[in-house]
Amino acid sequence: MGQFKQFDLKKFGVAELNGATDGYDPELYKEYVKVFFIKRGGNIQVDFNKYQLEQDALFFISSNQWYQLQESTGLLLYYNRDFYCVELHDSEVSCDGILFHNAFDVPVVYLDAAQSLEIQRILNDIRSELSGHENTMEEMIRVLLKQIIIKSTRIWKQANHAEAESTGDLEFARRFSQLVEWNYTTKHAVADYAELLNMTPKALSKRLAKHSSITPNDIIKNRIMLEAKRLLAHTTLSVKEIGYKLGYEDPNYFIRLFTNLAGLAPQQFRKSYQHSGE
Repeated sequence: MGQFKQFDLKKFGVAELNGATDGYDPELYKEYVKVFFIKRGGNIQVDFNKYQLEQDALFFISSNQWYQLQESTGLLLYYNRDFYCVELHDSEVSCDGILFHNAFDVPVVYLDAAQSLEIQRILNDIRSELSGHENTMEEMIRVLLKQIIIKSTRIWKQANHAEAESTGDLEFARRFSQLVEWNYTTKHAVADYAELLNMTPKALSKRLAKHSSITPNDIIKNRIMLEAKRLLAHTTLSVKEIGYKLGYEDPNYFIRLFTNLAGLAPQQFRKSYQHSGE
C-alpha cells in the first residue's frame, strides 16, 4: 500500500496519492474546489458515475460535490475560491467555467500520452514551488494552476467538438448551465430561465439545440434529480425534507416526479443504493 502525502497552504494544497487511500478523508477537502490527476488503472466515482481509467485523466470537482476515490495513483490539487476563483473575467477558465458546474456531463478530461506528460510537467513545477520559500510562490502556483485549467479546457472542447461550434453558442450553453446550477432549487421551468436570459422558451430551446441534444427541460430536471439522489444517498433527511429543500412544497408531487424520472420511489432508491454499497 502506498503512502498518502500532502502539503497545505490553507488556501491551496496538494495531496499525493501513491496507490492507496489510507489516511485520505474526503471530508477534509469538501469545501475546496478539487482537481484530480489520476493515472491509468485508477478508480473514482463522482456522484453516481464510476470511472475505471484506461488512460490518464483529470477530474474537476466542485466544492461539496460527492466523490469516492479508490486505489489510485496521482495527485490532488485543492483550493478555495479566494485563491483562484477571483479571476472571474476569464469566464471559460474560472471556477464557474466549462470544467465546473457543467450541467451536460461530468467534466472529465482524458489525456493522451503527450498531454499527460505536459500536465505532469506542470504538476512537478507546482511541487518545486511548494518546496521553496519564495515570496512570489503563491502567485506562481496560481499561474501554474491556470495553465492546467486552460490546457484542460482546450482538450475538453476538442473532445466534445466544441471548437467547431460558434463561440457564442458555446458561451450561451455554458451560461444556461450556470443558471441551472445557481437556481435549480427555486426555478423548475424552462420559462423561468428564458426570462433570466431575456428570450422566449422556444428561442432558448432552439439556441441550446445547437450545442446539445438534451432539451432545456431535461437539463433542469436532471440537475434536480442529481441533487435529490445525493441527498437520499448521503443524508438522513426525510423525503419530505428533501422535497422542500429542492423547492417542492407538495411532497406527493415531488415523489411522483422522482418516481417518474428515476423509475422507483425515493425510499426505494435510498434502500437500493444503501444495499448496493455504492
